[in-house]
Amino acid sequence: MLDQFMQMMYEMDPDLTGHGSRVAMLAAPLTEYLGVNRDDARRLHIAAHLHDVGKIRVDMHLVQKPGPLTAVEWVQMRKHPLEGFRIIDGLVHAGIADTVIAHHERFDGSGYPFGLRGDDIPYLARILLVADAYDAMTSDRPYQPPLSPDQALTELQRCAGSQFDPRVVDAMVATEATVRQMALAG
Repeated sequence: MLDQFMQMMYEMDPDLTGHGSRVAMLAAPLTEYLGVNRDDARRLHIAAHLHDVGKIRVDMHLVQKPGPLTAVEWVQMRKHPLEGFRIIDGLVHAGIADTVIAHHERFDGSGYPFGLRGDDIPYLARILLVADAYDAMTSDRPYQPPLSPDQALTELQRCAGSQFDPRVVDAMVATEATVRQMALAG
């Protein structure tokens, strides 16, 4: 089933599957460092691959837009976690679906779709958010050039406690050598 979803995403935008794969690789050392049990680490691995599956229900022009999104376009784009949940709910473990729907929730409660805060955000989603953000910052995007790994880690640290769970950011910093090797290989 994972392969079918990934194929749909690839057909829409090959970058979505590459991003999901890189996020899954980045999450692996975080789960190990944070002591996440094997079953949850596997669920996070699958959620990382599927976290943007809801974008198949968003206008492709928005997903691939080379510049900033307008306020109206952001409303549409912010639907992708809920759409992803709707696509996979009942087909995958509930922990995977819960991670997908919450992967844009922010530690301070300013995220979406529900405005969850702190420990109310599923733990795996907090890990996914850090790995997702790191990959987004260090990847070439149509709307921004990539940051260096050092710049991305600095940005994660700057936003620890507001956007990101500080414990997960600390784990990303602590696993920096592994993350750099992945970025170089990536």
